[in-house]
Amino acid sequence: MGTALKLPIIDLSSPEKLSTSRLIRQACLDHGFFYLTNHGVSEELMEGVLIESKKLFSLPLDEKMVMARHGFRGYSPLYDEKLESSSTSIGDSKEMFTFGSSEGVLGQLYPNKWPLEELLPLWRPTMECYYKNVMDVGKKLFGLVALALNLEENYFEQVGAFNDQAAVVRLLRYSGESNSSGEETCGASAHSDFGMITLLATDGVAGLQVCRDKDKEPKVWEDVAGIKGDFCCQHRRPYGKMD
Repeated sequence: MGTALKLPIIDLSSPEKLSTSRLIRQACLDHGFFYLTNHGVSEELMEGVLIESKKLFSLPLDEKMVMARHGFRGYSPLYDEKLESSSTSIGDSKEMFTFGSSEGVLGQLYPNKWPLEELLPLWRPTMECYYKNVMDVGKKLFGLVALALNLEENYFEQVGAFNDQAAVVRLLRYSGESNSSGEETCGASAHSDFGMITLLATDGVAGLQVCRDKDKEPKVWEDVAGIKGDFCCQHRRPYGKMD
């Protein structure tokens, strides 16, 4: 593991929008990451998402493969993805399930794949509720990002950034296992996220590492603790991995 990195904590409920936007700007410049607290997604809902996720990943592989990923939505098995293309490993040691909005062009081109209701009756309503709640968090956060860039708070809404929602939720299960060849593997190998903002929710288990200067050699990896109930936010520039 690397050295520990202490990240700033941003209170999304603060009425002081301008000062909060300045804190976000500084956090992005200094770290590329920050914690988001008092974001409005209930602890009950976040716990429900974790419970339903565990139920899905506990299904037999053949039942999960019925929902195999098409495009970028659906189920991906262990080692299916390798985020660091130069890595010699067979793939990242994680399972993944991705879903997004059912509306708009992307929702029609890449429809969501859901587990059968008789298998997991609470799964779809829980996840759709979570998606809506997290999108609300994202829109509020984007307003603060706009202010941090000296733009109008509703700038991203005005330019149509939310019209055809490309945002997705990715549920991840990291196996923590070594592959049969004995090679070192990561849950998610070194990468920079696509999109503008990532909101990472965890069960509190450590594993995230970040590299604040990916061009520096040797790379310096720093541990980032997971705070259960808060989001760890990342903008596009930083470089990270999950051990």
